[in-house]
Amino acid sequence: MNQLSFTTALQGQRYSQFQKIIACNSLTAQYGLRLSPEDTELLLLSREQALKDQNRIELSEGILPRLIETFCDSPYIHQDTYAQTLADLQELFYIYKNESLDLLTDDELLAFMREQFDGICCGDTDYLGGTCLDRFAQAARAGYDGYQATGGKGMYEQFSQEQHWDHQLFLEVLRELIQ
Repeated sequence: MNQLSFTTALQGQRYSQFQKIIACNSLTAQYGLRLSPEDTELLLLSREQALKDQNRIELSEGILPRLIETFCDSPYIHQDTYAQTLADLQELFYIYKNESLDLLTDDELLAFMREQFDGICCGDTDYLGGTCLDRFAQAARAGYDGYQATGGKGMYEQFSQEQHWDHQLFLEVLRELIQ
């Protein structure tokens, strides 16, 4: 394949990716979310940079359409930060595919990301990457494979080092204070 043919093929692939991402607007509109052509172009550039930073290649359409479908109904995704949040999630996805040594399937990683994003992270992508995904990837590298049976769901509590509210203890203390 000569250079011109290769360049033309890449342009065609990029156009196809662009169209698939824009087509996601029909799904996300019901949640008040929409990507402009400019946002989409920036997300594609962000994808290229994330892949380069992680020394990854991707021959398929990329993870963006799946990220959009997975996260569009999150209560923590808002139009004013939508494109940036998607860029952050995309970068985290590629980082933790590497960090988990590709032991996690895309579905397992996406399920884990979404559950933590909406749960303990309350929409904070820095916390998602710096804590939850880091611990999950460490566990996968160490041989933990329990996520396979659940598709990545319901796993974080096993790795969490933060103290959480004990609902029963809270009610007991509240009763004592009231009396």
